[in-house]
Parts: sequence; C-alpha cells; structure tokens
Amino acid sequence: MTALGAGKARLPGPVLRAVENVLFALGLPVLTVVLWGIWSAGSTNRFFVGPLTILDAFRRTWIGPAFVDDVLPSLYRLALGLVASILLGVAAGVVIGLLRPLRELLEPLLEFFRALPPPVLIPVMMLLLGITDTMRVVVIVSGAVWPILLNTIDGVRATDSVMLETADSFRIPRWERLWALVLPAASPRIMTGVRQALSVALILMVISEMFASSAGLGYRIAYFQRNYLVAEMWSGILLLGLIGVLLAVAFGLVERRVLRWYHGMKEITRA
Repeated sequence: MTALGAGKARLPGPVLRAVENVLFALGLPVLTVVLWGIWSAGSTNRFFVGPLTILDAFRRTWIGPAFVDDVLPSLYRLALGLVASILLGVAAGVVIGLLRPLRELLEPLLEFFRALPPPVLIPVMMLLLGITDTMRVVVIVSGAVWPILLNTIDGVRATDSVMLETADSFRIPRWERLWALVLPAASPRIMTGVRQALSVALILMVISEMFASSAGLGYRIAYFQRNYLVAEMWSGILLLGLIGVLLAVAFGLVERRVLRWYHGMKEITRA
C-alpha cells in the first residue's frame, strides 16, 4: 500500500469526505486563478490585470479606513434592508395567503409592481425621501421583498388541507394554528425566498450607492471605474463576491438549523 493510500485508510470516513468536498470546491477556483495569472502575465491590455495586482490593490484599498468608512455602512444598510424585507414579506405573505378574497384582489397589483425593475424607482425615491440612508434601504426592500412575499404566499397556500381541517375540528385557536402549523409548513418556501432575496439585496445595495452618493462600496467601485483605477475597481468587485459567499454560507447554516425537521423528513423519505 502506498503512503497516500495508508494515509487515506487512517482517516475517518466523515473527515475524508470533508477533505474531498473542500478539495472539490476549491479545485476549479484555484485552477481558474492560475490560468488567469498566466494569461494576464502576457497581456498588454491595461484593463486586464492579474490576480496578484488585484490582491495588492485589495490590501491597499480595503484593509484600513475604507473598510470602516465605506464597507461597514454598506453592510449595515444591507442588513436593515434584508431584515425589513423578511418581516414585511412574511407578514404580508401570510395574510394574503390565508385570505383568498384579498389574494384575488391584490394579484394584479402585485404582478404589476413585481415587474418593475427597482433601479428605475431610485429617482422617484430620491425625490420623495431625499438622498439619505433611508432611501437606500427602501431601494433594497423594494426589490428584495418580492421573492420572500411570493414564496410565502405559495407556502401558506400549500399548507396541507387535511391538517387544517383537523385543526378546525379540534378548535385550535387561530394564533396557535398559525405558529404551529401554517408557518412551519410554509417555512421551506420562505427560506427559498430569503435565499433569492440575498443576491437581489446585494445588487441593489451597490446600485443605490452609485446614485448621488459620497460613500459606500458601490460609490467606491463607481469612483474607481470613472478614474480608470482598474485594479482598485476589480478589488471592489472581489470584495462584493466575498460578501456574497459569506452571506450564502451564513444563510446555509441558519437554513439547516431552521429546517432541520424538513431535511430530516427528506432523509427518511429517501431511506
């Protein structure tokens, strides 16, 4: 047996699978960066910079005062927009999903506003709310709320009718029925909506800061682009990607905890 085979044999099964998953997840990104570095080394295009140049610009640009002055306020507005979107989307989705007449009345209006691209509303919101943090948070909510709202409505509508009739027969109060039956049944759809809202909120955070702003991650990226600071611009894009990855990882941890019962049922069904 070779040394590699002996090493693999000594590793416990779960540890070996974790190592293989990490190597599989990092393999393609590492290969892409290596190919990118080789290609950019022979390029004379000033807009096509190499990964080492971008990493150096990342260190010089974002590790320091810019992180406190630009990144943290952007993350704060992003967090506010996401929390407001979740609260508004879930609350309105539950009410609309439970009340069929209200759902039929609001359906055309919801479809109309959902079809509006949120960036086109930014000039209107600037006139109504001014160039403030409130305006930027409202822009985030105007786009991020829709996946949560619509998925919540679908999840509430899909609640098992037999379980609802059973709750009626036992005369379970409406609030208890909502917390113990409707919301748990709709939670997989709600979490799907939140996952979709994360990327929408991140995009709108950047766009809202590109309009008449003097600070923020979106403002800095636009500033670097207008002044042909290419490496710094790409470093801002890299930072956005890292924020997106961290959001996805954090959401995955929360989702597994919230939907632990749901994933357990899926495993039992597969078995």
